[in-house]
Amino acid sequence: MSSNNYCIIMAGGIGSRFWPFSRNSYPKQFLDFFGTGRSLLQMTFDRVLPLIPAENIYVVTNKDYRNLVIKQLPHIRPENVLCEPARRNTAPCIAYAVGYINGKTDKANILVAASDHLITDEKAFIDTIAKGFDFVSKNDCLLTLGMKPTRYETGYGYIKMGAEHNADGGHEIAKVEQFTEKPDLEHAKLFVDSGQYVWNSGMFLWNLQTINRAFEKYLPEVYEFYTCEHFGIDDYIDKMFPECPSVSIDYGIMEKADNVCVLPSDFGWSDLGTWGSLYDLSDKDDNGNVTLKCETQFYNANGNIVTLADGKLAVIDGLKDYIVAEQGNVLLICPKANEQRIKEFVANAGEKYK
Repeated sequence: MSSNNYCIIMAGGIGSRFWPFSRNSYPKQFLDFFGTGRSLLQMTFDRVLPLIPAENIYVVTNKDYRNLVIKQLPHIRPENVLCEPARRNTAPCIAYAVGYINGKTDKANILVAASDHLITDEKAFIDTIAKGFDFVSKNDCLLTLGMKPTRYETGYGYIKMGAEHNADGGHEIAKVEQFTEKPDLEHAKLFVDSGQYVWNSGMFLWNLQTINRAFEKYLPEVYEFYTCEHFGIDDYIDKMFPECPSVSIDYGIMEKADNVCVLPSDFGWSDLGTWGSLYDLSDKDDNGNVTLKCETQFYNANGNIVTLADGKLAVIDGLKDYIVAEQGNVLLICPKANEQRIKEFVANAGEKYK
């Protein structure tokens, strides 16, 4: 473990696609989906500890979730929980933490990770991150982790790999030739079959000097925000963070920079973004049904995913490929094929049910 290794965990999302299990007051990163006793956020924190000292881990979250973060992560320094006064996408989120790291050191190697990803092979993950840290400590590159595709997925972005990077120390790191947003099925098949593409995981590594230069060049208004002499003083963040543009790190920097590389990776990754992705990753009975955190009896039913409060029993007869999810005062019964409408359901339900 190196004292120069840092991690920024992004934990401010509301997880509306997992409604009603995920609610504004208690979004998905704080939930224990699989009954392991650890939330997605806790699993993320635990996962990086072998390589990164706890005092070097920053969690950026919405101000409404500060107490939840501190409760779930008792080993994190409270001052390392950075609260966004407004949602401004991933570039300002990352810059916020980079500003604090600047105040501690000038030799940091930084991992950026989302709080709601699922990783099943944690040893392979640690090995990959160690390779990534070694690479960015020696190279002026913005490194992204690209997941080796296992299916024709239209819900992920893709990265086209170019020539291999010569200074990678044997890590199979390649130059990024192109980023592509979520493709249609025809293009997804072409990408996967070509062997030249990997999924865009949204996980990044870089050294402090490299990311500072990238913000200064490509997002100067964000760079000015976190390098201002008043950064971190009094109510500066509350006043100035909302003035930052709402832009993703992918669009704001990664797709524009000419020093972006990709490390092809395989450690059982999912961004766990939808009920469908959760279904795919969960254990199933002989009829393809998934039960989470409750008891079920299925009759003439297959392909369903069911989650209710602990101790409740669901009796399902005649359903095929449905989501049945209850949390608090909301019960959702929806075909899996229609899960893209869940954000619409949330909006229509209104403030009463958030």
